[in-house]
Amino acid sequence: MAYPVNDIANLLLRFAYTSEGAEDMMSNMKLQKMLYYQQGFHLAYFGTPLFDEEIEAWMYGPVVPSVYEKYEKFGRNGILPDMESDFKLSDEDLELFAQVYEVYGKYSAYGLMNLTHGEAPWKSTPVGKGNIISKEKLTEYFKTQLS
Repeated sequence: MAYPVNDIANLLLRFAYTSEGAEDMMSNMKLQKMLYYQQGFHLAYFGTPLFDEEIEAWMYGPVVPSVYEKYEKFGRNGILPDMESDFKLSDEDLELFAQVYEVYGKYSAYGLMNLTHGEAPWKSTPVGKGNIISKEKLTEYFKTQLS
């Protein structure tokens, strides 16, 4: 079952806020890359998308346009999560989500950008707004990354 992408984005912001503290809130750029990794590993592990929205190959890396637009006003600054949200993932989805966050959450936005630019889904998709990184490409690549 796919979840609303804005709920997934807020959950990522909450993870960052509660694990790193207010001094290191997640930026929009980092959020976009984390959505890419969460989607990729969910597709590879479960065979279903974590969220339905497409990911596009923009100049600075993978982007979910609707989420980018929602948080664009923050620029490079950290985004305060909605701590009142009662959104929850299933137990198995949360376990994978937490594992992916543990591995990739430690990287900076630019560190994640550099990682994504070296990966097959990004390299095989023309760069530009509207150019979709297909779920098939994500699934195929991230299956090779499961350990």
